[in-house]
Amino acid sequence: MDSSVLVGLHPRSAISMATSGSEYSTFRFPRGSLNAFQVLSCRSRNNLEKCNVVSSQCHLIKDHLSRSAFFPRCNRTCNVVSSQCYLIKNQLGGSAFCWRCNRTYLVNATSGNPLELGPGTYSSNSSWNSLKNSLNAFYRFSRPHTVIGTALSIISVSLLAVEKLSDFSPSFFVGLLEALVASLLMNIYIVGLNQLSDIEIDKVNKPYLPLASGEYSVRTGVLIVSAFSIMSLWLGWIVGSGPLLCALCSSFLLGTAYSIDLPWLRWKRFAFVAAMCILAVRAVLVQIAFYLHIQTHVYRRQAFFSRPVIFATAFMSFFSVVIALFKDIPDIHGDRIFGIRSFTVRLGQKRVFWICIAFLEMAYGVAILVGAASSSLWSRSITVVGHTILAWVLWDHARYVDLHSKEAITSFYMFIWKLFYAEYFLIPLVR
Repeated sequence: MDSSVLVGLHPRSAISMATSGSEYSTFRFPRGSLNAFQVLSCRSRNNLEKCNVVSSQCHLIKDHLSRSAFFPRCNRTCNVVSSQCYLIKNQLGGSAFCWRCNRTYLVNATSGNPLELGPGTYSSNSSWNSLKNSLNAFYRFSRPHTVIGTALSIISVSLLAVEKLSDFSPSFFVGLLEALVASLLMNIYIVGLNQLSDIEIDKVNKPYLPLASGEYSVRTGVLIVSAFSIMSLWLGWIVGSGPLLCALCSSFLLGTAYSIDLPWLRWKRFAFVAAMCILAVRAVLVQIAFYLHIQTHVYRRQAFFSRPVIFATAFMSFFSVVIALFKDIPDIHGDRIFGIRSFTVRLGQKRVFWICIAFLEMAYGVAILVGAASSSLWSRSITVVGHTILAWVLWDHARYVDLHSKEAITSFYMFIWKLFYAEYFLIPLVR
């Protein structure tokens, strides 16, 4: 490796940088105390990256370094593996590292005479950081906006079966909890399978997801989705609720057919079929199946579709179509590269965007009319005012979206999910 290095060190100190054109570069900090140093540039014969080390000062280093660090400016994880080092009695320069590379660097800091520190000095911090990183990765893997939407929809629809105050019994809450746990497990299976099938696409569209970023291996993803699907179906079976088990099995089949890349499947490639899959799950199965779960399995009443249930199914049909269409607007580049013929790829971002806004405004208009026809004054007032406010807020936000900015479109997509959440607070009030 060709390098030019300026070192201001103790005469016995030295810094060696070695690479043989491989993927790894090893830095060794030798015996002795280190003052400040500057690395002006280093060049490997097989790459053109420049690693700039900015000199600064840091406090006296008294501990072992034995943890991994993730540098956010690097496209891959840079693992810093430190074994043992002397007590450094001087200040160390060059504490800020700017990595701008596409390669992995393994840095070993070694020297003689280990520090006499007690065992487990960093064990608590390392364990806590590892736990936080694991939870953060799983949080992103689970696609939390879909988890929140599923939970709110089940709670809201279950409340439609409540006719009197005494219906809030322990059996109601047990039945609601059964439905929530089983459906959230299935939700994670569906979104996880979709990520497993879209790893290459997500490297373009959603590089922050664990599978696309490399935080999760394919094997880890397969284990997670397999375990969650089995637990969901098993719970639905032991609960013994026909509507609940039907919802779980139907969601499993539709979610699998939507994502998995097998002959006659991967329906997400076909815009209309993909929209119908999302509509079937979000609009029909959630509203009807979970309502019947509480109505027939928990309360042991005859199946009956009330006016609020019919309204919820119709309204969420509009909303589900909008979500199915809008979710592809920020992903147009990756979908186009990998041959996903979404409506956005076919019609363009601007046209699909305003089609979605028109659908939602129509849905809010129908909701206002339904609320105005209610015989209950309090229900009429809340639903009319509530849907009017939501319709106005939607239009006000839509006017200022920069359709040339992926960040702005993605932010507005998350805003639509917030409107989706808000609707489930209003649905139980429709009477």
